[in-house]
Amino acid sequence: MAKRRADTRNGVGDRALHHELLRTMLLQRRFEERCAEAYAVGKIGGFCHLYIGQEATGTGAISVLRDDDYVIGTYRDHAQAIARGIAPRAIMAELFGRIDGCSGGKGGSMHLFSREHNFLGGHGIVGGNIPLATGVAFAIKYRGGDQVCLCFFGEAAVNIGSFHESLNMAGLWKLPVIYVIENNRYGMGTALERASAINDIAERARAYDMPRSVVDGQDVLAVRQAVGEAVQRARTECVPTLIEARTYRFMGHSMSDAAAGTYRSKAELDEQLKRDPIALLRSRMQDKGEITDAEVTALDAEVRAQCEDAWQFADQSPEPPLEALYEDVLVDTTSDPELAPVAAGVPPTVAPIAAA
Repeated sequence: MAKRRADTRNGVGDRALHHELLRTMLLQRRFEERCAEAYAVGKIGGFCHLYIGQEATGTGAISVLRDDDYVIGTYRDHAQAIARGIAPRAIMAELFGRIDGCSGGKGGSMHLFSREHNFLGGHGIVGGNIPLATGVAFAIKYRGGDQVCLCFFGEAAVNIGSFHESLNMAGLWKLPVIYVIENNRYGMGTALERASAINDIAERARAYDMPRSVVDGQDVLAVRQAVGEAVQRARTECVPTLIEARTYRFMGHSMSDAAAGTYRSKAELDEQLKRDPIALLRSRMQDKGEITDAEVTALDAEVRAQCEDAWQFADQSPEPPLEALYEDVLVDTTSDPELAPVAAGVPPTVAPIAAA
């Protein structure tokens, strides 16, 4: 994999950088909107968790990485996969359960994966990715590399055991990992203040003698700055960091959850919509004369077309064959020799079901 130098500057005044950040966030937003449509008409099955409102956190954080760094996330992973460079076609095909998906159609919405992009998956178990990221960071240090591992998770994960165990190991062994808490205030439908003894959850890093920071998760440039500093520290000093990005999801927890009216009010949601991360960056760029209304319109049309192309590609991609169920499966045949054919990729013979 080719390496590129990551630019960890704040990016103020850098027109090209701002355009790229805006384009990435806008592509994520339009892609997620199409995902909502696809789910509604049955193209996407199972669970579907959208990232709308949180684009600045994932985009800003991933933008400071090198190609050989690692990213690992949770089940809210579509937009982060786009930010990491995975093609929208491959992501949409995966959501549709098709063979051209980035996980071969087997992972679906919550389990996007790309070895090519060092994107080590979305993970459906809350907090289950935190010890994995810690292990990746240990492997980097063990091999003598200078890569880093960026790990995303929600604020609800900080109350589970593996969070504390992982941070203790990372702090003790000085591992090159950056833990990013995407604090959108609601773990499913439970407000942070109802589930955590402390609301400034970045303070938990104190227990593990680890650098920490709190950042406005709606400001993509602020996120770039905070994560860029943590990446530099991890890369040169092998020191882990805990970052709390205070963000907000504009959709429900999942597609089955109402955006407002249950555990949060419409008034609260409307107030948070005033800090849309895409609108904030666009307004900043317009104030600096870095983009015009016509350019914004053209950019929006471009990413909408890209999302439509991804839909059509996914819809035309074939479903995985039945034999794919027996691929990429590790089987220990020493205890049961009859499993050897399955391990070799030969489907077992299944007797037909007798007619009632």
